[in-house]
Amino acid sequence: MFTGIVTDVGRIVETKVTGDLRARIATRYDVDGIDIGASIACDGVCLTVVALGSEPENWFDVEISAETVSKTNLDDWVPGKRVNLERALKVGDELGGHIVSGHVDGLAEVVAVRPEGGSVRVTFRAPEALARFIAPKGSVALNGTSLTVNEVAGAEFGVNFIPHTQSVTTWGEVAVGDRVNLEVDTMARYVARLREYD
Repeated sequence: MFTGIVTDVGRIVETKVTGDLRARIATRYDVDGIDIGASIACDGVCLTVVALGSEPENWFDVEISAETVSKTNLDDWVPGKRVNLERALKVGDELGGHIVSGHVDGLAEVVAVRPEGGSVRVTFRAPEALARFIAPKGSVALNGTSLTVNEVAGAEFGVNFIPHTQSVTTWGEVAVGDRVNLEVDTMARYVARLREYD
């Protein structure tokens, strides 16, 4: 379980296809405090740590199944790519975002980026099947970042990124055409499911 509050921006060091995809991610996290088998959200995808090291820099390895690759943007991972990271929520941690599972529902596409004051307004297009779960002033997780939806028009929705969010995540690099991992709000999913039985 996660909150969508990014706590590090890692960097892909290398990837290997060995049946599944294996990736090494450089991090500022203290790897002595990470256990093998721990969950870390990487661009919003809950992944399991399978190896750790600190030479020449702190790093951890994750293995990603073909199923996960097919549902996310992790096939875009190449050495040097920066990724949003979040350690799993611990009992007693501050819940600053919203409850995020790290189970990506699909990919949204960036269709517009424009400055708005000191912020940046980004418009995304969600897959039609997920659009019904996105509501104005509701929450979404995009590349692992908990965000508030400003407006919705059909399958398109807008989000403002304040300067702080742009500087501590990968959102300062957003561009039209980017594919981003989308996790809809869990509550919205359950409400929609309950309405099927009304």
